[in-house]
Amino acid sequence: MLRTHNCGELTADDISKQVILCGWVSARRDHGEIIFLDIRDKHGITQIVCDPERNREIHSQAHELRSEFCVRISGTVSRRPEGTVNPKIVTGEVEIEVDGIEVLSESETPPFEIKDRISVNEETRLKYRYLDLRRSPMQKKLEMKSRIYRYISDFLDREGFVNIETPMLTKSTPEGARDYLVPSRVQRGGFYALPQSPQIFKQLLMVAGVEKYFQIVRCFRDEDLRADRQPEFTQLDMEMSFVEQDDILDVCERLFAGVFAEVTGKQVKAPFPRYGYEEVMDKYGSDKPDTRFDLFLSDVSDIAADSDFKVFKSVLDSGGKIMALAAPGYASISRKEIDDLTAFAGEYGAKGLAFFKVEEGGLVSPITKFFPEGTLEKFVLETGASPGDMIFMVADESTVAREAMGALRLKIGRDKDMIDKDRFDFLWVVDFPLFRFNREEGKWVSEHHPFTNFRKEDLEKLENGELDRVRSTSYDLVLNGSEIGSGSIRIHRKDMQQKIFDVLGLSREESEKKFGFLLEAFKYGPPPHGGVAFGMDRIVTLFTGDSSIREVIPFPKTQKGVCPLTEAPSEVSDVQLRELGLRLRKAD
Repeated sequence: MLRTHNCGELTADDISKQVILCGWVSARRDHGEIIFLDIRDKHGITQIVCDPERNREIHSQAHELRSEFCVRISGTVSRRPEGTVNPKIVTGEVEIEVDGIEVLSESETPPFEIKDRISVNEETRLKYRYLDLRRSPMQKKLEMKSRIYRYISDFLDREGFVNIETPMLTKSTPEGARDYLVPSRVQRGGFYALPQSPQIFKQLLMVAGVEKYFQIVRCFRDEDLRADRQPEFTQLDMEMSFVEQDDILDVCERLFAGVFAEVTGKQVKAPFPRYGYEEVMDKYGSDKPDTRFDLFLSDVSDIAADSDFKVFKSVLDSGGKIMALAAPGYASISRKEIDDLTAFAGEYGAKGLAFFKVEEGGLVSPITKFFPEGTLEKFVLETGASPGDMIFMVADESTVAREAMGALRLKIGRDKDMIDKDRFDFLWVVDFPLFRFNREEGKWVSEHHPFTNFRKEDLEKLENGELDRVRSTSYDLVLNGSEIGSGSIRIHRKDMQQKIFDVLGLSREESEKKFGFLLEAFKYGPPPHGGVAFGMDRIVTLFTGDSSIREVIPFPKTQKGVCPLTEAPSEVSDVQLRELGLRLRKAD
């Protein structure tokens, strides 16, 4: 090794030792004749002293050093003078009296300072990501991610799981998002797809008798990006044979209780709470509820039916819902603030936002005249409102009403600082619907994916065409309002799989074309099986407290899917296109 110690480990116990350090010049301070250098590596910072009385040549060399020069320093550990100790760092009691400086490489002035806190736009940070990653907070995130992956691998190995790789170049199959396509040079006109998940392959591994499979794998989805999405992301993928839902949830709970303790040093109680899909949608307006604060929705449809308010009556007559929420302390907000909240609810599809100020004498609103006094009193009782609160209501189609009020709940929780940011709430959401109706396409689609099984007791509903009442055997793991994992017990019988394809409108010919290799495998005694996949980038982001998964991915893309560092995606040459049998045309 080029060094005897790293820059974060020397203490008073090392005084008088001859040492060699390697790292980057983090700072240089000229104090008259004496020059002080801070040398930094991933482990920490050590102060270096260059005294001309000790070595005039070394002192002259130190004058030439600049920020981010990579250097090798040799010298003797000494105690810092009284009054100059820095208790905030491990090496704060000592400094190195320099005997030798070797410049391993020089550096131009970096585009931003390499320090813990910086004020620079994300585009610049990503363009010079290798410099951004030198900063201590980024190094700690990389190390945390590595520790999590190591713990997962060790835990699942002890549980009898086998780590198996699945193909990166595979067949395009409908899985909910657009595929990234890769043209084949050898098979002209043919395309591979980068996997959105290893879903089909892990099911084939169950047919193969593997029984317990896992991998930490890269996945790809060509979808609109946001703070918690990237075109390529890392997933913990798991599958098990001869199991029921409780078996899978038990393994996952023990795994993440261990991961949480490993990363935070805190304990989390297992088993995790379990909520039904309908329960969380009615109570929180979300299938990934943030349970760290007590503010709940109320379904006041039955109460509101006793009114002459045409908007409410119209919604109820068409089978919709009226969802309400008592916002604490909001009775004093201005009309403009109410309009802003109405616009916010509109972003989630709500056509309006009714409001009632809660006062000692009752409810005050432009629409109270449409409601009997007894109905208004019931609104207060049902929502648990108190004087000084505001009751907000959305009347709309069930999904819109619940989701708009769920978004409003979260906004109020954040705006009023009601959320305990030091709390970590793990929970399961179960009993999702198997299908949802896509109004744009005018057809039923899978809520999760077409390989999800249904509850045995709902078979009759499936056969009778009551598709909105068929529950799946799927389950999502939620942490602090973010879905971090999703899975299900799979369909393992070919006839049942074909039945689902029929409901989704896939013809026999189309299902054979898209999933023929899976259906063929199901002819040969597939075992009952199920699995789950976890978004590792999202999980690490929650542990670090960052607002974007780009903060925990070494080389992420921007929200437009661009890599500022490599300038990908980029054009390719005509020669490369000809080899692939492709020709570009101008966009319409």
